[in-house]
Amino acid sequence: MALKILEMTFRSTEDLQRSLFSMRGFFASKFNDLIELHNHNTDQFVYSYPLIQFKFVGEHPLLIGINEGTEILKEIFDKFDTINLNGQEYEIIERTITIRKDEFGLSSKIYFYEFLHPWFALSQKNYEKFKLTDNNEEKAELLRNILKGNLLSMSKSLGYTVPGQIKCDVDLLPTKLRYKDTDITSFDGGFMANFCIPDYLGIGKSVSKGFGTVRKIQSDEIFQSSVRKTNA
Repeated sequence: MALKILEMTFRSTEDLQRSLFSMRGFFASKFNDLIELHNHNTDQFVYSYPLIQFKFVGEHPLLIGINEGTEILKEIFDKFDTINLNGQEYEIIERTITIRKDEFGLSSKIYFYEFLHPWFALSQKNYEKFKLTDNNEEKAELLRNILKGNLLSMSKSLGYTVPGQIKCDVDLLPTKLRYKDTDITSFDGGFMANFCIPDYLGIGKSVSKGFGTVRKIQSDEIFQSSVRKTNA
């Protein structure tokens, strides 16, 4: 299945605050009538895979539009000359937009991915199970099953029926981060799967806010990483 992907970036006269919550809040407030930008319909949360996602790649802001979400980003592309983050206003002096078609779905190939932002994987129920499990292999199996579930849920929202078994493995380290005034367990690292995911899409919970953003690792990067570990 091919997904239509739009990437929108912009640059200010000075470095933007690296705050995804503030950036998403700015666009949600300024274009409140566009549900895809905030996933709320009146006072109800829209439970589906977000077609617009907010990221920082390095120090640079990146808005991702998927399929119908590409039209929303094209609509707002030149509708703001400044952006307000945490009360500080930045003048936009440059903006770019690129559109591409990327493959998505089950594959005969194995792809390797890294998380550019932590993977928010655990529900409250899964967190309790993960915390009470001492066996590392059981923890890895739990995370593999959650990853498969994330990919199946994402596929369903995007109108794709997975035609076979998803196979995957994980290489992850738990990390603590602050989210909505609560400490949560998320995961850094990466995974491998027989599933093609376009770069910079998110998997798991809160992907519209940047969590779970993935990037494919090319074969030469895998080789270099292996060499570094061998020489360490």
